[in-house]
Amino acid sequence: MMRKQQHGAALVVGLMLLVILTLLAISGMNTATTELVMAGNEQFQARAFQAAETGIERVIAAGTFNPVTTTLPTVSLAVTNQPTTQDDKYEATTRPRGTTGAPPNFTIGAFTSEHFEIASQGTSARNATSTHTQGLFILAPSSN
Repeated sequence: MMRKQQHGAALVVGLMLLVILTLLAISGMNTATTELVMAGNEQFQARAFQAAETGIERVIAAGTFNPVTTTLPTVSLAVTNQPTTQDDKYEATTRPRGTTGAPPNFTIGAFTSEHFEIASQGTSARNATSTHTQGLFILAPSSN
């Protein structure tokens, strides 16, 4: 007699629970995938930052500052010390910004300071870029 009153409600409830669990699993997978992409983007941004810093450091290490020219040749190279960083590049440009005299009451001798600006742009995969500007001045004997 009990069998006639049952109309398959357990099957319908079971299927609804299965659909809900499937939707939760798909949502969790999408969230995890999005977080992986976000973490990768952050890593590429950090690599672009480091490439721009490398550009500034390499220009300073080269020490080819000439106050007569308006711009130095642009340096562009790929950072190839590791196989995974072949997409990381920088482009650095140095511009002279003028000369200033010695500070007042400077007793050591007649010096001038040559001012330069170094602009470096680092790039990495997924269009990650970072632009850095560094000021620099060099003390030199005065030509007077």
